[in-house]
Amino acid sequence: MSTSIDYKTLWEDTLKKIELDISRPNFKTWFKDTFIYKCDNGIIQIGVPNAFVRDWLNKKFNKVILKNLRENHDNIRSVEYIVSKLEKDRVFEKNKVEDSTNSFSLSDYYINKEDNLNPRYVFDNFVIGPFNELAFAASQAIIKQPGIVYNPLFIYGNTGHGKTHLIQSIGNQIKKNHADKKVYYITSEQYYSEYINAVQANKVTQFKEKYRKYDVIIMDDIQFLSKKEKTQEELFHLFNTLYDNNKQIIFSSDQHPNFIPGLEDRLKSRFNQGMIVDIPKPDHESRIAILRSKVNKNEINIDDKIIDFLAQTIEGNIRELEGTVNSIVCQTQLKGRTLSFNEIKNLIKNTAKPKKMVSVNELIKIVSDFFNIEEKSICDKTRRKEVVKPRQITMYILREDFQISYPTIGEKLGGRDHTTVIHSCDKIRRDLEIDNTLLQQLNQIRSML
Repeated sequence: MSTSIDYKTLWEDTLKKIELDISRPNFKTWFKDTFIYKCDNGIIQIGVPNAFVRDWLNKKFNKVILKNLRENHDNIRSVEYIVSKLEKDRVFEKNKVEDSTNSFSLSDYYINKEDNLNPRYVFDNFVIGPFNELAFAASQAIIKQPGIVYNPLFIYGNTGHGKTHLIQSIGNQIKKNHADKKVYYITSEQYYSEYINAVQANKVTQFKEKYRKYDVIIMDDIQFLSKKEKTQEELFHLFNTLYDNNKQIIFSSDQHPNFIPGLEDRLKSRFNQGMIVDIPKPDHESRIAILRSKVNKNEINIDDKIIDFLAQTIEGNIRELEGTVNSIVCQTQLKGRTLSFNEIKNLIKNTAKPKKMVSVNELIKIVSDFFNIEEKSICDKTRRKEVVKPRQITMYILREDFQISYPTIGEKLGGRDHTTVIHSCDKIRRDLEIDNTLLQQLNQIRSML
């Protein structure tokens, strides 16, 4: 017979066990007014009265809490703590669940074992800006006609730029819009491990059949397959089978496929026959939008000029922006009031990642290695074709990324006149408007700084 078990019951049973493991004063101090707020993706969220209790439970009692929760139900993966002012009884009532086995089930909150997709990655919480609008537009076209347009779709960019969020959101939306489509997400590392295990167990045929049954394959971090020839060969054959049957293929990587070392040319060719989109570092306006989104989600007040200051100060990836907002939220809750501009400035000094600095010699080495030329040739007076473009790119980066004066750049690169540097920078700017390969090369070099 089906019975209804709510979170209140689960937490009360857990507290009874915890009370036996710790001292009475500790129990009364730290567990008073705590409750299970909700479960999300197999993670139990514990509501606590303030940030101080949250931090203390996480630091001192997390193992005890997790151990005792799991004794009540072994499907619980981890615990998080949130400051919540919701009435406990209302939350408990809201989160009642039916369980036909006399225990409460969390299966609906786990990553779906059938497709590996994380239900948290959806377009509802995906911030769109100039830096990723092309990738977003391509994703929407795919969702409408999977396997027909932009096949394969290849998304690349540095870590923290939102690639995984985007490609998993595509998978979740296709599932929603096309119930008949079988979607599967996997990292290339997992694919490699599965293939090796299949070879060792003499089950390669079953391995092939598994992946050929899907209508949409999403593979993350393809760069991991660098120099893994046999796995690349298997992926090549899988690609051909899926593509020939109009099945959608989506890849992500930290760099353009043409620049992944140890990647077979035939795979590069397959990747290039579809749509390749770069997700660069978020621009200033996008950083403002991301910050506002995170601030609104956490329901705190931050003045617009502070948001603008944060967007100017933190030029890193989306995860750095989220981390900064989390620090502000924590301090706001601890102090019980809105932080002042000066307080946030001081906080950022300690938590924000400093802007990247590089010496001229380091940049010259990176550029020369990238183009496989001698370092000294960039500063020499030579006009050889294979040297001119790397030298111009070096000048352009020094000017655009590090705001070094034209005369200083000329002096550092072989004592050239500043007008030569101006001409070189202008040429790269013009070429970037029409030369996509140059843009990709520039992005790759910048990612190495």
